[in-house]
Amino acid sequence: MKYLAFPILFLLGTMILISSCKDDNESCVETTWYQDADNDGLGNPDISQTSCEQPAGYVANNSDSDDSNFIGTPLSAFDEFNPDAVTFSFDGNEVTIESTGVPNHTSPYWQESHPLHIEQTFGDHTTPGFINERSYTVTLPLNPQIASTSSATGLGAIGIAVTGAPIFNDEEGPNVALDLQTAGGLDYAGGHNGPSGYHYHLEAADVPENTTLSYDDEQLIGIMADGFLLYGRTEMDGSYPTDLDASGGHYGVTPHSDGEEIYHYHIINEYYISSLIMLFGGDLQGTPNTIF
Repeated sequence: MKYLAFPILFLLGTMILISSCKDDNESCVETTWYQDADNDGLGNPDISQTSCEQPAGYVANNSDSDDSNFIGTPLSAFDEFNPDAVTFSFDGNEVTIESTGVPNHTSPYWQESHPLHIEQTFGDHTTPGFINERSYTVTLPLNPQIASTSSATGLGAIGIAVTGAPIFNDEEGPNVALDLQTAGGLDYAGGHNGPSGYHYHLEAADVPENTTLSYDDEQLIGIMADGFLLYGRTEMDGSYPTDLDASGGHYGVTPHSDGEEIYHYHIINEYYISSLIMLFGGDLQGTPNTIF
């Protein structure tokens, strides 16, 4: 009989497992969830689905009498981007951004034969290399949400500027903060060349050559890897916002939001080093998407 002990125990264990799984399935209580297209926490009573888990974009509340007030990324903001470098492909509630990374302003990082080449007038040197065509692609939500936890940015592109060139953070290498010596190689646009191509770290300088980029104003800088827009240091009335979070973000009206308050970032009006102001040196408050 002892030879039958193991098969019997195995059979009993299998039956218990099946019973346990059945109990788990039976414990699932389906709930009716209502679409919340405008992300105000109130659901549309006319559009619903039932499931055990809460679907993305749906809530348990069904008291929204007008769920059509979709407040996401204003589409007019995309008109600000350099059309020679940046293209957009819209698919439902997402947009795929592709850029060559080639800016539309002058710089000493253009080859001398290029019509946009100028001599270095901002820093005291340049880093090796020239502006060349690259490839950057990212798919972003058109209705980005603030995540439950913020995400630290890493090396490489963390956003795409309106010029088409990528935005980098406040590091020049792994755990190596941008310093004055390195900043001396940035052009008036706040950019320089690196192994991954031409990119920005700083706010542009207030120089006659700067006819394209934001300087101490409300202009659009670009879009970050979590889908939120980045604007210059001021509000539309020229004042500096006083309610920014650690990343420079807040809810407010922008030049593109048609009077609606949306979450967006500003360049923080604080010197990073010396008289230099960083474009974006904090965490992303939304869910980051990889810029390839």
